[in-house]
Amino acid sequence: MSSAVARETRSPRAGAGAGAGGGARRGQGPAGAAVRGPGPCHAAAMALLRALVRASEKAACIAQLCRQEDALFQLLVEEKRGADKNKRFVQDFKTLADVLIQEVIKHDVGAEFPALQGHIFGEESNKFENGLGETLVVQVCGTECDTAALLACVLDHNQAAAELLAAAVHQEVPLEDPALAAVAVAVSPESMAIWIDPIDSTNQYIRGRGDVAPVGGIYPSGLRSALVLIGAYDRHSGEPLLGVINEPFYRQDPLTHRWQGKYHWGVSYQGTRLCSLPCPPLRPDPAAVLSGSEKPEVQQALAPLYGGRLRFASGAGYKMLCVILGLAEAYVLSEGSTYKWDSCGPHAVLRALGGGMVDLGAALAGWRAGRHEPPPQLTYHRAAGGAAGAERWANHGGLVAFAHPEHLLAVLDALAAAPGL
Repeated sequence: MSSAVARETRSPRAGAGAGAGGGARRGQGPAGAAVRGPGPCHAAAMALLRALVRASEKAACIAQLCRQEDALFQLLVEEKRGADKNKRFVQDFKTLADVLIQEVIKHDVGAEFPALQGHIFGEESNKFENGLGETLVVQVCGTECDTAALLACVLDHNQAAAELLAAAVHQEVPLEDPALAAVAVAVSPESMAIWIDPIDSTNQYIRGRGDVAPVGGIYPSGLRSALVLIGAYDRHSGEPLLGVINEPFYRQDPLTHRWQGKYHWGVSYQGTRLCSLPCPPLRPDPAAVLSGSEKPEVQQALAPLYGGRLRFASGAGYKMLCVILGLAEAYVLSEGSTYKWDSCGPHAVLRALGGGMVDLGAALAGWRAGRHEPPPQLTYHRAAGGAAGAERWANHGGLVAFAHPEHLLAVLDALAAAPGL
């Protein structure tokens, strides 16, 4: 099954959108799905997938809205500190949109599926510090008016911006997708938990460039790499089951200058694989996508395998999406700078396509020990021991994302012989 889904998300009210910025703690995480026949469980499972897609659409609307008023957006950028700062960036900026989107997804999905309340985890805490030095808890209130009043406090009493955001938070998002409506697989929501990355590649979202040219179909930086990522996983095994990737900034209308978005979803459960995208074909001239800061030793080891087709891009989720879309055969990362919220949703989509994601360090150790077969894939239910803050949920061994197992094995074979890795 495949479908192409594109839409333009408009502000809920006329006029310019509100800018926002934020900074909050990250790394809030958790402490077996059963197959059943048709019935309430079956309906609830597929309703959950639709709910995740709908929540991603509302998230995209908020992300777009917060780009409309640049002065407000820049005013509200805040830097993380202490154990919750992402060590990979000198300035790990987050926005109010990040926190608000996460809380909207948690609220909407949790309200529809009470069994998931307490099992929806995100990158951010919902505590936000405004320019007056006040620490406030960002949440979705019972009414649009109450949400606007809360957001006005976060926004240093900018009532107009608060009302625009509150309208976006409380709007009903229509979802017309026949392919999604036709999905049928029985997975119990009671056995799942969810990871949310409200705006992946937020530093690129803040920079806000929409005019970056692609290289080999891959955008090195800019708004295209800012994504909403939602992944549902089995609470007991940690396997990713459902994934949604939303691209809020897929295309900008040349006349209205409004952004049009696009979403993708995948289901992988006990041999059932369904996806909104076709499986990318094996290409005679494969490519790999890397971080611009990837180790020279890794680049040198992969160069013979990919020739001049080593691509570089921002955003972990976006690089995973490049593999999903067939723009690259592998995403290789040697550092532990990604987190469970980055990888869970894209991993589920890759599994739906027959690919996956593995811990690079563990896979290389197995390869060097003579285990020349696909290694176990990443799981999402356990925190790393001996770590604090966001690092509890880091993918510490690095990772390889792949659409075809043969490309994973080729990457491991190339890296295993590289000194210092």
